[in-house]
Amino acid sequence: MFTFRKKKTLRVFLVSCILLTFLSGCLGPSPEENIYTTLEKVVTLEEAFNDQQKPLQELEKKESDLYNQIMDLGMKEFDKVISLSKEALTLVEERETKINKEYESMMSSKEEFAKIDEEIEKIKDESLAKQASKLKTTMENRYSTYESLYDAYKSSISLDKELYTMLQKEDLTLDDLESQIKKVNDSYKTVMEYNEIFNQTTEDFNELKLEFYNQAELNVEGSKSQ
Repeated sequence: MFTFRKKKTLRVFLVSCILLTFLSGCLGPSPEENIYTTLEKVVTLEEAFNDQQKPLQELEKKESDLYNQIMDLGMKEFDKVISLSKEALTLVEERETKINKEYESMMSSKEEFAKIDEEIEKIKDESLAKQASKLKTTMENRYSTYESLYDAYKSSISLDKELYTMLQKEDLTLDDLESQIKKVNDSYKTVMEYNEIFNQTTEDFNELKLEFYNQAELNVEGSKSQ
């Protein structure tokens, strides 16, 4: 009698476990909710990217002021030109450090974002799946544009270093200086073009993200933007 009851209790316990497992699978997060979680984490991973923006602008402003001072001096006060050029080089190196931190942040974001691929495949609503795919394509374009922007900025930094090193040479010719300045200006023009595309793509992505959240009927009051 005791043995029979013990077996019966065990059987009921096992059935309960199976039911709980089945229910937890059914009641787990939907693909849409998993996408939401991933996208919000992506925003968090990009915080380091955003943190670099103001310091970068400040460094660019300081460097620009030094450059103008150097150009005003010309080679008449060569010792001062050398001093200011060295100071400008230090600022360029600081910018390089920050742009590298920015890049690392974006690549972490990109890696996390890739997780939505398998979730999109699980979405049953065709219209919603299409919206999620559009969102994915836009974000991938954003990452691609950022990488081009990063490469262009790094190239500009290299040209800046060359310029400030050249300015420390007493035998620097006007032709060489003008040629280098043109390279620097052309390089930053490319940076600005990529930056505009990146900002626009970011804007487009944020709009599509909200549209997806609304279409999926997700509660997104605390949602963050890139």
